[in-house]
Amino acid sequence: MISDPATSTVHSNEKTLQRINARAQLKLPWGKKTKSALFAFFGVGVAVLSLLVLTHLSSEISIREVKHSIHAIPGSTLLWALFFTFVSFAAVALYDVVAVETIAPKRVPYYISAMAGGAGYAISNALGFSLLTGGALRYRVYAAEGINVADIGRIIGTSWLAIWFAFTIMIAVALVIDPSRIPWIVSFGPVLDQLVGASILVAVAVLLFWLSRRERTLQVGRVSVRLPSSQGAMLQIIAGLIDVAAAAATLYVLMPHGAVGSIAAFALIYVVAVALGIISHAPGGIGAFEATIIAGLGIGQNPDAIAALLAYRVIYTLIPFLVAIIGFVISEFLRRRHLIAGPTMLAVRVFETLIPPLSAGIAFLGGIVLLISSVTPDFSRRLEVLSDFVPMPFLEMSHLGASFVGLALLIVARGLARRLWRAWVMAVILFSLGAVFSLAKGLDWEEALALTLMAGVLLLFRDSFYRKPMGESFRLTWGWLASIGTTAFAVLWLGFFTFRHVEYANQLWWEFAWDAQASRFLRGSVLLLTVLAAITINTIINGVGRGKLRAQPIPDDVPELVAASPRASDALALLGDKRFLMDSKARGFVMYARSGGSLVSMGEPVGSDDAIPDLAWAFRDMADRAGARTVFYGVGPERLPLFLDMGLTALKLGEVARVELSDFSLEGSKRQPLRYAARRLEKEGISFEILPKEQTPAVMNELRDVSDAWLEMKSGSEKRFSLGSFEAAYLSHFDIAVLRKEGVIVAFANVWRGAGQKEIAVDLMRHRPDASSVIMDGLFANLLMAAKGEGYQWFNLGAAPLSGLSDSHLASRWNRIGSFIYRRGAEFYRFDGLRAFKDKFGPKWTPYYLICPQALPHHVR
Repeated sequence: MISDPATSTVHSNEKTLQRINARAQLKLPWGKKTKSALFAFFGVGVAVLSLLVLTHLSSEISIREVKHSIHAIPGSTLLWALFFTFVSFAAVALYDVVAVETIAPKRVPYYISAMAGGAGYAISNALGFSLLTGGALRYRVYAAEGINVADIGRIIGTSWLAIWFAFTIMIAVALVIDPSRIPWIVSFGPVLDQLVGASILVAVAVLLFWLSRRERTLQVGRVSVRLPSSQGAMLQIIAGLIDVAAAAATLYVLMPHGAVGSIAAFALIYVVAVALGIISHAPGGIGAFEATIIAGLGIGQNPDAIAALLAYRVIYTLIPFLVAIIGFVISEFLRRRHLIAGPTMLAVRVFETLIPPLSAGIAFLGGIVLLISSVTPDFSRRLEVLSDFVPMPFLEMSHLGASFVGLALLIVARGLARRLWRAWVMAVILFSLGAVFSLAKGLDWEEALALTLMAGVLLLFRDSFYRKPMGESFRLTWGWLASIGTTAFAVLWLGFFTFRHVEYANQLWWEFAWDAQASRFLRGSVLLLTVLAAITINTIINGVGRGKLRAQPIPDDVPELVAASPRASDALALLGDKRFLMDSKARGFVMYARSGGSLVSMGEPVGSDDAIPDLAWAFRDMADRAGARTVFYGVGPERLPLFLDMGLTALKLGEVARVELSDFSLEGSKRQPLRYAARRLEKEGISFEILPKEQTPAVMNELRDVSDAWLEMKSGSEKRFSLGSFEAAYLSHFDIAVLRKEGVIVAFANVWRGAGQKEIAVDLMRHRPDASSVIMDGLFANLLMAAKGEGYQWFNLGAAPLSGLSDSHLASRWNRIGSFIYRRGAEFYRFDGLRAFKDKFGPKWTPYYLICPQALPHHVR
């Protein structure tokens, strides 16, 4: 197919385009990876700094005092904390109900959006925002309900807007009520501070009045978000205030008497602590949240306050997560027993998408349990009993093994979040080993039981883990690595805090005794840091991307299927740079390659009409099982319904030019440039000929000389996948159209032939730099006439990228951007020149598409 005609309008800009593309390929991915790495390291730095602050502020407290304070918390206080936690999560659920009804009214049942808000927040709050945010969880639920990506983004944005409004209003109220007692704010005098707070509250009131006048839309760049009505906005603001206030109240009621001097100051400190916790990448913001609360309230030397923070973690973070686990376990059990139906069954099916992140949270929690157990003292009486049955070396190895398994579970959690089958198998094995090590290192039967139950939950969810990536090594993202690092550092801090009364000495490293628990902690810490350093170095060296998926030898059935296909471009299957998904009955195939996190099919499936839908769905299933996105590149409009039924979307890439040969001739005024080119070639002594493929090997060296000269002239390199490249094995499959001068080949093109003389096209078109200025026009004039003489119906001239895209303000953003580039991009590439060249042949234009998941083009690289 024509992809690069030899016209001066196009040639003059090709080098500029190549340089731009080269710079983009070099800079963009590296810049993105660098930003991710820097953000991750910044988060770890915040967490480490927070832990150092905690060390300084709690220097006079012992772990024994904290344990005593925990047991002294009254039962009524715990009940109040549980009540406020329930109120907070109910408000979170209300966020989504209002947001969904604003953006996509009546499209999602109330109980689905409420559960998405409540259960999603319970999971993301435990995992940490860097691992899998509430936004990602909501995406899974709402996408299953048929909500498109743009609307899901608006729903999430509206929910976030509500919570930030709540934060802003709480700050304003604090300024109005008690500005003099708020830390970190420079007071300009009570009157001015109160005036600032009152101004913020007035601004919120004005916003509500503005929303009440009519329907409003917020435009941020190219993104528009429909704002809620004044009633909806008021509901979300109230929900946000209730959420944040109830969450803060959960901690407030747990605090000892006298620890909080001002409620307004406490609310502001709480808001700042939550924000820093998000930045730190730690699960639940652990470490950064505590350090901010302790520093802001000045309660570092109060063991009752430290106990209150620990109780808050259990009540507000751990218990909602456990409730979510129990709820999913019960629903899965009932589903398997066919004991539920109707709306309840619908909810269970929708929330199946949350099982992977929930399982990741279970693995992460199990890892934290093992790590905490490894850095804290075991019960002395249990060690005495254990000494009668277990040799000391086995105890020491079990302690190290528990440390390693704990860290491994944090890593494997990443694979569970991606539905990887091997991660599920490894997690079950690690939980089993962890249970054994827990018993062998200290008879920690409670811990072993918890790990066994966690393994049982994963076994119950086994059907959700089916993905087996192809040719891909398991690698951590920078965000996940940061979360593992902050968790490990927090656990190590806990160990040093626990054993701070032990005087350090070099012999501690080599002391092996039943009561040498500080020594075991030090050795376990070294193992933990060593493994963590190895993982970090591996991530830095090997990156966080995916390895290249190697091409496979062309299956024996493929050449025959290509020969039987009416589409000429299906000959790209013979290029040798792709992999193949073959039909079990040899009716057809899909040719594909991997690009980033996507499996990309070159065109639609090749084969008989009855095989194409089966192959398309099989490719979709294969990509899903491999944990990759499904993409079909360059398909026509005929089978769009098939791809839309798959839940994919179609993005117009441009238009394809096809000449109907029955009506084509070189006569008439419109064909005058083509007649001139053909006659001039004759006058210059240049002859045209189509060599049968049996003769192609004999002229391969001549063709190579022409190709090398053409590439040198273009200062370019071979392209692949959607275009052919000069490979002897590939060209040997085709007839070759050549132009000769004095017996020497000066230009050539390999000819693609569709079955049944339906379509003919060319792929590589190359010529010597010193050839005639009309060499390409003359070559195509001769090719089209020859194809007409052979009885072909269509000559495919190939695509004109970005041609035919709408620039209407009502069109999609993709169309508007593409249309703008087509019209204004002459500085980089003459897209209109390419279309003008093909228009000389009087073609019929048909659209071609990129079929992909919604919002994919940002990710495909």
